[in-house]
Amino acid sequence: MLSLTLLAGLGATSAAGAATEGSATPAVACSLSLGSSGSLGKHVRQEIRATVPPSVTPTWTTEHVYTAGGPWMSSRFQYAPGPASGGHADGWVAVGDGMYRSQYDTDENQQLVGRPVYRRIGGGWGMFHTFEESQYVDDSFDRTNEYALRNDGTLFRWTVDAKGAWHKSGTAPGFFAVKAMALISRTRTYDTFLANTRGGALYTIHIPTKLPLKPVVKVVRRSTWQGFDTLIAQGCGKGVLLVGINRDTQVAYLYAVGHANGTATLIQNRGKLPGSFGPATYFRWGYVSDTDQFSGE
Repeated sequence: MLSLTLLAGLGATSAAGAATEGSATPAVACSLSLGSSGSLGKHVRQEIRATVPPSVTPTWTTEHVYTAGGPWMSSRFQYAPGPASGGHADGWVAVGDGMYRSQYDTDENQQLVGRPVYRRIGGGWGMFHTFEESQYVDDSFDRTNEYALRNDGTLFRWTVDAKGAWHKSGTAPGFFAVKAMALISRTRTYDTFLANTRGGALYTIHIPTKLPLKPVVKVVRRSTWQGFDTLIAQGCGKGVLLVGINRDTQVAYLYAVGHANGTATLIQNRGKLPGSFGPATYFRWGYVSDTDQFSGE
């Protein structure tokens, strides 16, 4: 696993350029499992490794998960061992005006076994543009929070009980400038997101789990991050790997981000990802929650 202490001494890098300040290259790199779903209803998984330049390896494509059109917003999807040496996929998607829990089983070739299951949680989701789930699990504690950012800049949080019911647990205004958010840390007592704005700034949004909902915002970078309309993060030591995607230009970049510390946060640009990243709904493939922890702040 890549130790982000390799970032020591590296300065800020441009979000748009592929050059990296510093020359330290890890012997073993962290990786991020990038998912996508497009208009044909497929679920795709690609493995991104933090080499220099970064590499992208197609892992699998599951056909016919959704009908034509597919979801336009998605949480991370959890993939776990399932029946017949295959697997089980589970996540949240927005289709039309509704939010659905999306689940399906696959065989050893990652093709559908049986019919996918969709459970509608409610409507009114056409007025939101960002959604993510944070589930923290340890030996004695389990909590799940759902977060969504509405188009008017209001951040919503729901807490999910043991029966799967959502309970509204706070709102916070003031995030109209945010384009995209990625979860970088979760503990018993707080969640943290990394967010970019239309003006180009990069911030951490630290959200204590207690009531009332009172986010704490810190600037990480003041400019150059406006080009990304999707951010995807994966835990890597005490920091994260971060993918930024610009669907208009169909390009993506990979960054190694050190433990969040305001403007002192170390960010290393690992380079432009090979391939095209056009119109699609992007998300992160995760694992069972007790082994899928984030410590980015």
